[in-house]
Amino acid sequence: MSLISTYFSKNRSMAIGIAATGSATGGLIFPAIVQNLLPKIGFGWTVRVLGFVMLACSSLSVAFLRTRLPPRKSGSLVEWGAFKEVTYVLYCVGMFLNFWGLYFAFYYVGAFGRNIIGISYADSISLLLLMNGIGIIGRLVPNYLSDRIFGPLNTIIPFAFVSGIMMFAWSGVHSTGGVWAFAAIYGLFSAGIQSMFPATLSSLTTDMKKAGVRMGMGFSIVSFACLTGPPLAGALIQKDHGRYLYAQMWAGATLICGGLTLVMARIAKTGFKIKQRI
Repeated sequence: MSLISTYFSKNRSMAIGIAATGSATGGLIFPAIVQNLLPKIGFGWTVRVLGFVMLACSSLSVAFLRTRLPPRKSGSLVEWGAFKEVTYVLYCVGMFLNFWGLYFAFYYVGAFGRNIIGISYADSISLLLLMNGIGIIGRLVPNYLSDRIFGPLNTIIPFAFVSGIMMFAWSGVHSTGGVWAFAAIYGLFSAGIQSMFPATLSSLTTDMKKAGVRMGMGFSIVSFACLTGPPLAGALIQKDHGRYLYAQMWAGATLICGGLTLVMARIAKTGFKIKQRI
């Protein structure tokens, strides 16, 4: 992601969004591989097949990607000066909160469909495929609008709020049609957060030679949210005796708080200028 950002200045968000569609495509391919191979060749070889797919894709990246800017001659693993920038710090905190609750639905929408709504195992996999597949649109449209009209930070904020609202709305889903509608809408808007995260992070970096270290710092901070969020949601489901209300309220609250923190980051950068593109 950081390498791609150095090649573009005018259409950087769109370029990163196109690259980010790989995760949506993987969200279609990997569950399908597991669904078809697990009963035939077992867990071990299914995981090995996934590894071979990743190896093939990564080999293409290693073969064809080239750096555009020369690497820094010196520099620490962490650029501590970035933490003196209020906008950067608030953005990282906001994205930590967003990603803390964001992947809960991806991990548990299938189980919710089976255990609460009563759909079949095959339909629960299709539910996950829908959530990931529609994310291809959600990774392209907001990035296009970011480049053409709004700017990255302005674009990601409403996607955070809508994703939080949808998480709260999930608590009101009690039918098969409802869970399919939730999967489609949430998949669309949460994809916007995922694709706009690196695009906005790169836009906050003026010196492209520091794009790699700053993006690495941002991804490292968010990684702890991605690591702890789904298990925490699982613990809340267990605490609620198999019901999802506690986890849904927690995830919705983290996304709304994340959106509010991004608003604070924008104010720190531009003040209260509503029409300012950033």
